[in-house]
Amino acid sequence: MNDVHINGLGAFLPGEPVPNDDMEEYLGYVFGKPSKYRTIALKQNQIKHRHYALDKQGHSLHSSSGMAASAIQAAVTNSEVSYADIDYLATSATLGDGLVPGLAAHVHAALGVREIEIANFQSVCASAMMALKSAYVQLKAGEHACAAVSGSEFASRYFRPGNYECVAAYKAAGAIPFQADFLRFTLSDGAGAAILETKPNTRQLSLKIDWIDIRSYAHRFDTCMVGGAVRHDHWHYWSSFGNPIAAAEAGALILVQDFDLMKRMLPVWVSHYLDLVDKKRIVIEEIDHVCSHYSSHSLRREIVVLLKQAGAMIDESRWFTNLYTKGNTGAASIFIMLEELYHQGSLKKGQKILCHVPESGRCLNGLMLLQVV
Repeated sequence: MNDVHINGLGAFLPGEPVPNDDMEEYLGYVFGKPSKYRTIALKQNQIKHRHYALDKQGHSLHSSSGMAASAIQAAVTNSEVSYADIDYLATSATLGDGLVPGLAAHVHAALGVREIEIANFQSVCASAMMALKSAYVQLKAGEHACAAVSGSEFASRYFRPGNYECVAAYKAAGAIPFQADFLRFTLSDGAGAAILETKPNTRQLSLKIDWIDIRSYAHRFDTCMVGGAVRHDHWHYWSSFGNPIAAAEAGALILVQDFDLMKRMLPVWVSHYLDLVDKKRIVIEEIDHVCSHYSSHSLRREIVVLLKQAGAMIDESRWFTNLYTKGNTGAASIFIMLEELYHQGSLKKGQKILCHVPESGRCLNGLMLLQVV
C-alpha cells in the first residue's frame, strides 16, 4: 500500500474582505429592514471579516465550480506537479451550482484537463473529509498517483432577500426566524484545494496522511441543518409540493438549522475523538497543531469545556484557525486553514497536525492526522 502525501495547497477567496458593518449591503435587507438577529449571530461566531462571491446588487461574480478550479490552480502552482499529472479529481460542497450534473463535472470542465476519473461529494462541512478520504484510498490502493481535491461554497446566493420574502409564514410575520437568519451572518464564500501524491515533495515540506476517520451518527439524530425540506408534522421535501413556487412559499427552499439539536451533538463529536485517543490513534502529547473547523466561537468554548472535563484537552496554544478573518467557508474551510498554516512557514519536519471537521447536517464527524515530512 502506498503512502499518501498532501503536496500542494491552494485557496481562493472572492473579492475584498467584507467587514461586519457591510454584510447586509451584500446579502440585502429582508423585507427592507436590518436583521434583528445580526448582532446576536456575530457575537456568537465572532467573525470579523468574510468574503462574498456576489456584488452589492446580488449579481454572482463567480461560481462554486469556478472558485474550486481557481483553488486547484493555486494548489498546483504551490506543488511540484502540473495539470498533466492529475488523474483523479474529488470535489466537495454543501450545494453545487446546479441540481444535475454533479459539481465535479463542472470543476473538471473549468480546469480543462484531459479525461480523468472524478468523484462528487455533497453533504455539509464534512463533505471535504469525504472527498479527501476518497482520494486517499484511491492513491493508497495504487489506482492513481496524483489527485486534486477541492471544497467550495457559494452560500451567499441563497441568503438574498427574495429567497425569504416569498415564504408565506415569513411574510405574515414580517421577519425571518433565528434558525434561518443566523446562518446568513455565519456562512461565507470561498474555495480551497489540495494536491495529493503517492510520493513526497522533493523541494518543500509535505503533509503525509496517517489516517482519516469519518463516522456518521445519523441513526441517532434527526436532521439538524437542512435545505430543500420543511418540517410540520414530518419532513416535506421540496419535490413533494407539486412545483418550485409552492415549495418556496412553504419555506422548503430555505437553509435552516436547529441549534438546540446541534448542541446535543457536541458530546458525540467529542466521543469520537476520545475513542481514537483510547485506541492510541491520537496521542495528545504528540499533536503540534490542531485545525478544527468550528462554525462559531461559542461552539469552540463549549467543546473546550467538554475536552477539559474528559481530561483530553490539547492545549489551545496549539490550535490554529482563521475563522475570524476568513469566515465560515463550510466544506472549503479545512483546506483554507491548512493552506494558511502551511504557508506561514512555522511547520517543521516530524510535527503532527490533527484536523477536525464536524457536521451538524445529521451528525457526522471527521478526523484526520497529518505528519510533516
